[in-house]
Amino acid sequence: MSADFYEQALRRIRILAVVVGFAGTAAVLVLQNFRSAAGFLLGAALSNLNFYGISSLAKVLGGSTRPGPLAAVLIGLRYLLIASAIYVMIEILGIGPVAVLWGLLAAFGAVVLEILYELIFRTH
Repeated sequence: MSADFYEQALRRIRILAVVVGFAGTAAVLVLQNFRSAAGFLLGAALSNLNFYGISSLAKVLGGSTRPGPLAAVLIGLRYLLIASAIYVMIEILGIGPVAVLWGLLAAFGAVVLEILYELIFRTH
Protein backbone atom coordinates (compact mmCIF):
# COMPACT_ATOMS: atom_id res chain seq x y z
CA MET A 1 0.00 0.00 0.00
CA SER A 2 1.27 3.40 -0.93
CA ALA A 3 1.73 6.48 1.22
CA ASP A 4 -1.05 8.09 -0.80
CA PHE A 5 -3.45 5.36 0.35
CA TYR A 6 -2.66 6.11 3.99
CA GLU A 7 -3.00 9.87 3.49
CA GLN A 8 -6.42 9.39 1.90
CA ALA A 9 -7.50 7.11 4.77
CA LEU A 10 -6.32 9.66 7.36
CA ARG A 11 -8.15 12.43 5.51
CA ARG A 12 -11.37 10.39 5.51
CA ILE A 13 -10.96 9.59 9.21
CA ARG A 14 -10.51 13.26 10.07
CA ILE A 15 -13.62 14.19 8.08
CA LEU A 16 -15.62 11.31 9.58
CA ALA A 17 -14.53 12.28 13.10
CA VAL A 18 -15.93 15.78 12.61
CA VAL A 19 -19.14 14.36 11.12
CA VAL A 20 -19.51 11.88 14.00
CA GLY A 21 -18.89 14.70 16.48
CA PHE A 22 -21.56 16.96 15.02
CA ALA A 23 -24.07 14.14 14.42
CA GLY A 24 -23.61 12.87 17.96
CA THR A 25 -23.98 16.39 19.34
CA ALA A 26 -27.24 16.83 17.44
CA ALA A 27 -28.50 13.46 18.68
CA VAL A 28 -27.61 14.23 22.29
CA LEU A 29 -29.23 17.66 21.98
CA VAL A 30 -32.47 16.06 20.79
CA LEU A 31 -32.41 13.21 23.33
CA GLN A 32 -30.93 14.98 26.38
CA ASN A 33 -30.25 18.68 26.92
CA PHE A 34 -27.92 21.48 25.88
CA ARG A 35 -25.37 20.85 28.62
CA SER A 36 -24.98 17.18 27.67
CA ALA A 37 -24.72 18.11 23.99
CA ALA A 38 -22.00 20.62 24.84
CA GLY A 39 -20.18 17.91 26.78
CA PHE A 40 -20.39 15.54 23.82
CA LEU A 41 -19.13 18.24 21.46
CA LEU A 42 -16.21 19.13 23.73
CA GLY A 43 -15.36 15.45 24.19
CA ALA A 44 -15.44 14.96 20.42
CA ALA A 45 -13.18 17.99 19.96
CA LEU A 46 -10.68 16.50 22.43
CA SER A 47 -10.92 13.18 20.63
CA ASN A 48 -10.17 14.83 17.29
CA LEU A 49 -7.24 16.76 18.73
CA ASN A 50 -5.86 13.58 20.26
CA PHE A 51 -6.22 11.72 16.95
CA TYR A 52 -4.40 14.56 15.20
CA GLY A 53 -1.62 14.32 17.79
CA ILE A 54 -1.32 10.56 17.41
CA SER A 55 -1.22 10.75 13.61
CA SER A 56 1.40 13.51 13.81
CA LEU A 57 3.46 11.36 16.17
CA ALA A 58 3.22 8.47 13.70
CA LYS A 59 4.53 10.74 10.92
CA VAL A 60 7.44 11.79 13.12
CA LEU A 61 8.26 8.21 14.03
CA GLY A 62 8.00 7.25 10.36
CA GLY A 63 10.61 9.87 9.55
CA SER A 64 8.48 11.93 7.16
CA THR A 65 8.57 15.07 9.34
CA ARG A 66 10.68 16.53 12.12
CA PRO A 67 9.00 17.82 15.26
CA GLY A 68 9.65 21.25 16.65
CA PRO A 69 10.40 21.74 20.34
CA LEU A 70 6.79 22.75 21.07
CA ALA A 71 5.48 19.62 19.36
CA ALA A 72 7.69 17.41 21.52
CA VAL A 73 6.40 19.09 24.68
CA LEU A 74 2.76 18.77 23.55
CA ILE A 75 3.25 15.10 22.69
CA GLY A 76 4.61 14.48 26.16
CA LEU A 77 1.91 16.46 27.93
CA ARG A 78 -1.02 15.44 25.71
CA TYR A 79 -2.78 13.18 28.20
CA LEU A 80 -2.20 15.57 31.08
CA LEU A 81 -3.79 18.35 29.03
CA ILE A 82 -6.72 16.12 28.05
CA ALA A 83 -7.26 15.06 31.67
CA SER A 84 -7.16 18.71 32.76
CA ALA A 85 -9.72 19.68 30.12
CA ILE A 86 -12.01 16.83 31.19
CA TYR A 87 -11.69 17.89 34.82
CA VAL A 88 -12.66 21.46 33.95
CA MET A 89 -15.64 20.28 31.89
CA ILE A 90 -16.97 17.98 34.60
CA GLU A 91 -16.14 19.81 37.83
CA ILE A 92 -16.20 23.47 36.86
CA LEU A 93 -18.66 23.61 33.94
CA GLY A 94 -20.89 20.93 35.47
CA ILE A 95 -21.13 18.81 32.34
CA GLY A 96 -22.03 15.16 32.89
CA PRO A 97 -19.12 12.75 32.55
CA VAL A 98 -21.11 10.29 30.42
CA ALA A 99 -21.63 12.81 27.62
CA VAL A 100 -17.95 13.73 27.65
CA LEU A 101 -16.96 10.05 27.59
CA TRP A 102 -19.19 9.35 24.59
CA GLY A 103 -17.73 12.38 22.82
CA LEU A 104 -14.22 11.09 23.46
CA LEU A 105 -15.13 8.05 21.36
CA ALA A 106 -15.80 10.13 18.22
CA ALA A 107 -12.42 9.43 16.61
CA PHE A 108 -12.79 5.73 17.43
CA GLY A 109 -16.16 5.74 15.68
CA ALA A 110 -14.58 7.44 12.68
CA VAL A 111 -11.86 4.77 12.51
CA VAL A 112 -14.50 2.03 12.62
CA LEU A 113 -16.42 3.76 9.82
CA GLU A 114 -13.20 3.99 7.76
CA ILE A 115 -12.58 0.26 8.28
CA LEU A 116 -16.10 -0.49 7.09
CA TYR A 117 -15.58 1.81 4.10
CA GLU A 118 -12.41 -0.04 3.15
CA LEU A 119 -14.08 -3.42 3.56
CA ILE A 120 -17.01 -2.41 1.35
CA PHE A 121 -15.32 -0.21 -1.26
CA ARG A 122 -11.79 -1.64 -1.52
CA THR A 123 -9.93 1.28 -3.12
CA HIS A 124 -6.51 -0.37 -3.39
